[in-house]
Amino acid sequence: MQQGRTAEVSRVRAFFGSLLAIVVTLLVLAGLGGVFVVLEPRTTADALVGGTAYSVPTRGPGPYGSGTLGPWQNLRHRISSEDQIRDVLAFDGILMFGDSIAVQDSTALERLLVNRAGEPIAVHDWSGQPASAAVDALEDWSRSYGLPQRIVMAVGTNDIFDPPAFAEQVERAMRIAGPDRTVYWVNVYASRTKQPAAVRAADLANSAWINRQLNQAAVLHSNLRIIDWSEFLTSQPSPAQYLRDGVHTSEPNGSSARNALIADAISSQ
Repeated sequence: MQQGRTAEVSRVRAFFGSLLAIVVTLLVLAGLGGVFVVLEPRTTADALVGGTAYSVPTRGPGPYGSGTLGPWQNLRHRISSEDQIRDVLAFDGILMFGDSIAVQDSTALERLLVNRAGEPIAVHDWSGQPASAAVDALEDWSRSYGLPQRIVMAVGTNDIFDPPAFAEQVERAMRIAGPDRTVYWVNVYASRTKQPAAVRAADLANSAWINRQLNQAAVLHSNLRIIDWSEFLTSQPSPAQYLRDGVHTSEPNGSSARNALIADAISSQ
């Protein structure tokens, strides 16, 4: 009887000993996993949130022929987590501030940059936001996290509704970035296919107005690099193959072409 009890006690002790070993092993692996999460740069930004719409509702002809900018705050947006922003800064990656085109295309751009050179990127992309809102976000991130050496501004399309306000936003962005960082700014092309001919013409004229202001700013700021999306489109036999609605990129032609222009500009620096 005594031998039976002894054997049973031994089996219990062996069971709990094995269980303890498993628990210790799992805790060690969890700790190592935490280290890997801290050291390995993230490459996936937060999921899209907000409504399903990308395009901004516009109202009336407006003073410049393209209409007036409607409410955009509840449209789709994609904003990287705080952890991802800090990872990007730790690895001196790239911050990008964009509008609905970037909301649509930035996941593919992120993969392209990582695959080409392991470049991490964090994004603040919001459908409908004009340059003023994007620069506000740039200023907020500068105060909250600091800034890396490279910043991409993919905004301006929504400024066709008020072109005279754009130049000051470029100056604001350059002041925030400072002279030692490179700012890449994607210029704009808009000619909304569902609008009447007069509005489409105004869109093109206002896009050109925005782009002239960017070019003038680049003369003043040697660290401002213009990514000439507009020139790429106008040099094509048919810009429509790259745009699904006269503004947003088509898949895959437009998205791939625009992302390649951005990645090429960054890698050539």
